Amino acid sequence: VQLVESGGGLVQPGGSLRLSCAASGFNFRLYGLAWFRQVPGKEREGVARIDYEGATEYADSAKGRFTISRDNAKNSFFLQMNSLKPEDTAMYYCAATPYSAQLYPDMYNHWGQGTQVTVSS
Repeated sequence: VQLVESGGGLVQPGGSLRLSCAASGFNFRLYGLAWFRQVPGKEREGVARIDYEGATEYADSAKGRFTISRDNAKNSFFLQMNSLKPEDTAMYYCAATPYSAQLYPDMYNHWGQGTQVTVSS
């Protein structure tokens, strides 16, 4: 099983980034997928999730600015982040679960290595 994130980087406040997660080694189309983020000294927090049927859920901090999507044909999923703020600065992780999970890290058993997002002028 492997999840590999890409697309992080440095962006100015108000800018946009699109994170990607390429998956392999499991039945992707049957899994729930999510993005989490973490800053040093704080717990990992859920950002957005999408279930195997395409239903989505967002953290309050992400609503209206972030969009999660998936492409089952390419075993990939994405996080489009718009109107970025300095407080969005974090390491972002993609994750997958075979369960009907909400945005709780303990419910996810496959994780990527993380990609850094820094929002700064």
